[in-house]
Amino acid sequence: MFDSLSDKLGKTLRNLRGVGKLSEENVSEALGEVRKALLSADVHFRTAREFVEEVKNACLGQEVLKSVSPGQQVVKIIHDELVKLLGEGTTRLSEDRPLRVLMVGLHGAGKTTTSAKLARRMAKDGRSPMLVACDVYRPAAIDQLEILAEQEGFPCYLDRSEKDVPGIARAGWEESKKQGSDIIIFDTAGRLQIDDELVRELELLKREVNPHEILLVADAALGQEAVNVAKTFHERLSLTGIVLTKVDGDARGGAALSMKKVTGAPIKFMGVGEKIDEFEVFHPDRIASRILGMGDVVSLVEKAQENLDQDESMRMAEKMLKAEFDFEDFLSQMKQMKKIGSMGSIAKMLPGMNNVQVGDAEEEALVRHEAIILSMTKDERRLPRIIGGSRRKRIADGAGVQIKDVNQLIKQFSQMQKMMKKMKGGKMKQMMSALGGGGMPDMGDMDPKELAKLAKQFKG
Repeated sequence: MFDSLSDKLGKTLRNLRGVGKLSEENVSEALGEVRKALLSADVHFRTAREFVEEVKNACLGQEVLKSVSPGQQVVKIIHDELVKLLGEGTTRLSEDRPLRVLMVGLHGAGKTTTSAKLARRMAKDGRSPMLVACDVYRPAAIDQLEILAEQEGFPCYLDRSEKDVPGIARAGWEESKKQGSDIIIFDTAGRLQIDDELVRELELLKREVNPHEILLVADAALGQEAVNVAKTFHERLSLTGIVLTKVDGDARGGAALSMKKVTGAPIKFMGVGEKIDEFEVFHPDRIASRILGMGDVVSLVEKAQENLDQDESMRMAEKMLKAEFDFEDFLSQMKQMKKIGSMGSIAKMLPGMNNVQVGDAEEEALVRHEAIILSMTKDERRLPRIIGGSRRKRIADGAGVQIKDVNQLIKQFSQMQKMMKKMKGGKMKQMMSALGGGGMPDMGDMDPKELAKLAKQFKG
């Protein structure tokens, strides 16, 4: 979502880092470019103007530290102001039990799916969720919520014969007490913010169930319209938080920066994909780092710890450190890495690699590589050196690819082994042990060119 903004800011910040002395003139020039980058990312013009003014005041009013260059200090100030704009600290839901959460938003924002995603997230945190279907205008919404709840094993209250939304909500709340649920999520109908009748219905619903949390589910692609949407819902309902959906799309990121500024309500979660488990807590400091191309190693490590078999990861790490891993191991690693996300999403979390382009071609190459390895015998996977000409043809036929694709994979595999040997015992060991042992890798001193070279080894 923030790719466009990150690219534009990255160019400006690279120029700033070389500045030897700060003056009002060069700061104003650089921040003019920052303002253009924000506006092109659909940040509301008032938000962009106020952000630039705050950064400028901080830059000119702060004494430059001896340990950093003036340009680097400006970059830090921009980072800190971005964190403030996005909302400082980790934004979690209320600790009240039973917790009542009202999901509101526009048509097509993804409220029903997001309600199920939130329930699943809360279940992982040890809560007992229950879903209540309050969208009586779209029968498919009730069916969708029922199916998602059934898939995840959550209780779901619905009443297809009733049209009294506050009454349905009250009945659902009473049913949740019998079920022993400690978080009740009310999925409401999508509506236009100017639809006064439906918004009034939400006000009645709020009065009926007295929710602890009222979350605006907003499409990340809303752009500057996000300000009007968020403002109207906030004025009528007093929002306690925002959930951004479709963050994995081609939205330009302005909605995230604008809605928090206008409402003061923190962004609490974001949907990063269509699958029900693709839902993350919103960490302002980490998102600010991603926007400025500083990576987000903390989130990457958390994903690895949550999705990977740590014993298997450590076993693989030891083999990689000794450059003893084979195609059998590589196949296992690919299956594990799929659990974390796409190569593109992983690359963007590594410092210095935000400009490494990993698109559809790279993802397709991984699928092709997996097919080639699956066409090998176990002996061929364990001893790649025995794969001669006739074997390569058989493997290519089995994978539905050309012989040159098999040759390329074997060549790249050999190159990656050489790269691992170069990194043997030092930085590579530090990074691997952190992933397996729960720490965060200190990658600040790793050469970005080496990281980029490693990432491109299997680019096909």
